[in-house]
This record gives sequence, C-alpha cells and structure tokens, in this order.
Amino acid sequence: MELTIDLPDQAFQRLVHLAELTKQPLAELVIQSIAGNLPPAVETAPPEIQGELLTLQTLDTTALRQVAQSQVPPAQQERHLMLLEKNQAGELTSDEQQELEALLLQADQLMLKKAHACALLRWRGQPIRDLSQLAAS
Repeated sequence: MELTIDLPDQAFQRLVHLAELTKQPLAELVIQSIAGNLPPAVETAPPEIQGELLTLQTLDTTALRQVAQSQVPPAQQERHLMLLEKNQAGELTSDEQQELEALLLQADQLMLKKAHACALLRWRGQPIRDLSQLAAS
C-alpha cells in the first residue's frame, strides 16, 4: 500500500540523518518508526480481555493513569497469598484450587490492563519513566 505525506522539514532531516547513520533505507526507517509508535495491539491479547483493552483506548489521560495505578485490593492479595501457601503445602481443596486459579487470572489480567494503559499513555505523549510519574501530573 502506498501513502504520500508531507513531513515538516526538521522531521524529514532527522529521518534522513538517522537512515544514514544506521545504513537503513529511508522508507524502511519511516515504516519502522510508524509501526513502533502505533498504540499497542489488542489482537494479541487473550480474547476474554480484548474488549476491556479496546475500551482503554477511549479513556482520557486521567482515567488511563487511574488504570495504570490500580492494584489488587489488599484483602484479595492476602487471600491469594494464603492460597499460594496452602498450595505449596499441598493442602488446597478443589474449591480453593479453583479460587486460586481465578485469582491468578485476575492478577494477570490486571497487569495486562496496567501495561496497556501505560503504553497508551506513552503513545499519547505521556512518557512513563517510573511509577512515581503515574501520579497525577
């Protein structure tokens, strides 16, 4: 597919200079730059969370920061740790095993949402260098 765009001279010169430095064709460098700066892909996430990740793309910066800062509630963390300890000791009931699996899935999905929110913030020009920058700016 072909696309013609007018770049600001400064951006064009930066790309030309970078292409020369890296000995890459200018067109490949432009494609790489665009592809590397697109919002994160949702299609590669597990199907059960893709809808939530798509919804994140509609949130404003404040709401995305809230997602990026979100944590598992302390009571849920404690229950998770207790079930992990029981699991290591081989003392889980089948109901507790199912609960542990559900808690693990919830924790994994939360981490995926947090990572996606951070990637969207960065894509929107809100660089995240460390966790303290997730606080309201």
